[in-house]
Parts: sequence; C-alpha cells; structure tokens
Amino acid sequence: MKSGDIVRCEYGGTSRKGTYITSRNGMSVIKLDSGYNIGIPPQSCSSVERPVIEPGKKLELVQDKNLPELAIVSTGGTIASRIDYRTGSVTSQSDAAAILHAIPELKKVANFTTRSLYTILSENMTPRIWQELARAVFEEIQRGVTGVIVTHGTDTMTYTAAALSFMIDTPVPIILVGSQRSADRPSSDNAMNAVCAARAARSDLGEVAVVMHASTNDDACSIHRGTRVRKMHTSQRDAFRSIGIPPIGTVAYPSLEVKLSCDAARRNSCKPALHDKLDERCALIAFHPGISPDILEAYERYHGIVLSGTGLGHVCTELIPNLKKLIDNGTTIMMTSQCLNGKVCDRVYDTGRDLLEAGVIEGGDMLPEVALVKMMWVLGNEKDKGRVRHLLLTDLKGECNRRRTHG
Repeated sequence: MKSGDIVRCEYGGTSRKGTYITSRNGMSVIKLDSGYNIGIPPQSCSSVERPVIEPGKKLELVQDKNLPELAIVSTGGTIASRIDYRTGSVTSQSDAAAILHAIPELKKVANFTTRSLYTILSENMTPRIWQELARAVFEEIQRGVTGVIVTHGTDTMTYTAAALSFMIDTPVPIILVGSQRSADRPSSDNAMNAVCAARAARSDLGEVAVVMHASTNDDACSIHRGTRVRKMHTSQRDAFRSIGIPPIGTVAYPSLEVKLSCDAARRNSCKPALHDKLDERCALIAFHPGISPDILEAYERYHGIVLSGTGLGHVCTELIPNLKKLIDNGTTIMMTSQCLNGKVCDRVYDTGRDLLEAGVIEGGDMLPEVALVKMMWVLGNEKDKGRVRHLLLTDLKGECNRRRTHG
C-alpha cells in the first residue's frame, strides 16, 4: 500500500473504508471517511484503488476566461486544503490549480489568479504583515480585478479585516474568508465559505468584509463589515457575528444569490487609494478588578493605548492618576467597553468624568480590537494631537455604529 491509497479494513467483524496514510509502530494509520484516524494491523487492510490525483503531481489549470477575474491572496488560511498522506496533516493550498481541484465549484463563479503572501497561523499575524498584505491587495485592485479574496486563519481575521478597512479605499470587494474546520472533516466549512466568498467578491459590494457561515446549516454565508465583526465561538461554523449592526449582506447556498443591505458600500463608490502607514507602538489593555496601576509603567513609551473598560467605559479610580501621567507625556488613550453592545459614556458616573478630565477619549461603540487597529492607523498617518483626536472620534470605515462625527 502507498500513502493515499483507498483501502478496505476488516477488523473485529467490522468493515470500514478509508485512506492509507502511513505505517507507524507496526500499525497502519488509516483516515476513515468520518475524518478520524485509526491504527490497525496491516494484514487487516487491502488496497482498493489509487487516488485520482497523487500527492506531488502537477495539476492542470483549466478556467473559463469569460468569467470575471478574482485574485486570491493567501496568508495561510484553509480556503482549499488537502491531506498530506505522508503525515496525515492538512496542508493549505495557494496554487490556483490546487484550489480549483479541491473546490471545483469555484470554476463556475470566476476566473482566478493566486498570490501566496504568507503561510502562517493567524496568531502570528503582525502589523507589518498587515502592511504587506494591504500593498499586495492594492496591487491587485490596480491591476483591474473584479474583486480580491484574502484567505486567513480565523483567530485574528477580524483584526486583519479592520486593518485593511482603514488602509485601503477600495472600489471593489475585498473579502476575507477562512474555515473553522479542516478539509478532512465531513463537517468542514471551507468549500462553502470559499464559494460564497468568491460570489461576494464579484458582487456590487465596495468595501472590506468577512464572509463565513451564517448558521450551523449549509444554507447561507453572512457578509460582515470588516470593522464590525467578531469571532464569537472557538469552533462552531457560524462563529462570526456582526456586532451592533446586522450583517451587510448574505450569500445563499447553493444558489449563490447575493443580497446586500442598503448600508453596504457599493462598488465604484470611491477611487482606489492606499494609506499603509501604521504606528506599532500601540497597545490594548483589558481592565480587571484588582489591576495594579504599576502595569502602566510598561507602556510609558507607547504612543497610543486602547482601554477595554467595564460597562459604560470605566476603570478603577486608582488607575486614573497614572493614565493622566501618560497622557500628559504624550500618549493618546481611548476608552472602549468590554460589553459587546452599547457605547461608552463617561459622563454618567464620577469615575467616567474623572477619566474625561484626565484626557481619556471616549471610543463610542467601537470594538476594542478595532479601536486598537484604528489607533495604529491614525497615529501612523497624523501627528497633530487635535487631528488625532478628531479622526479617532470620526466614523471612517463604519467602525462606529452611528455615522456621525463627535465633538
């Protein structure tokens, strides 16, 4: 038997079909159709057939040139992945031929080009990679593609979506997509998410969005604004939710009908522009009872801090003198709330008023992680303190629920 062979296993009076992966410790490792691996005596297995496409074989790329062109920029997500039968692990694919072979439904949606930027776990994303990604996406937009798909791990996808939202003025859809469950599992969401993302990328949308399963069923994907979305579950397929607003659209499956809300930015509503400067000397600090004011000493040289406070936007009274010291020394500090809904209002309680008097800026209903990315972007592009404050309080890319400028 060779790695990748389809085998029939007979053991304990039970017959199972699976894929031969390797031999380990005298046992044959078989991946069952359920997605689970088992170890079984080699003599209990017989080869049934060889895979149509063997590992390492070059795939032929056949596409319909009459369809719109979409660019896929890969950062290591699982828009298409296959099993490496030598190890039993799942390998992400960035080559167009491999992607179309893994998800053949894509051929009916668009004509694809691919660009592999990184192959990393999303927890290893950095602001510098966001900048490289923004430049790569912008180059594709300038090249004239109908839309751009960014494959991305789900854990920090919302940070990247916010970063691209602030750094790129886009006349075409920029769609981030990932998978909660790997391709070797029958419950994988990678194929449906990829097809729905591709359909959204050729729609009338004109902004950065995240496209993922709308429910635990396989009937639709939601289109979430890049600055109003959060991952809300560790493993469920419908983990992503729009916070404070409804999704800005849906893609029905398998019909692939796209419906956009009236609030969604439309294609060609702005001219393409790239603003890729970021100030990495920013931090997000979550308040908790008993936090020591001394913790702020570690941020004395930081240019910006986003606080994730309680309720209406509060921290303990003992923290306020240290916050004021940082502000007096030039650090910009903005308050957000750990509550997912509602907005910061530091004019109700004494603590809030003391924070405002110290110079803390109210962050409205911005999500803390979005506020952090916005802080990086604003401080990277503006040095005047008055302008910094104005931009932080202004809804730039739909990050604030209400489209208005505050004081």
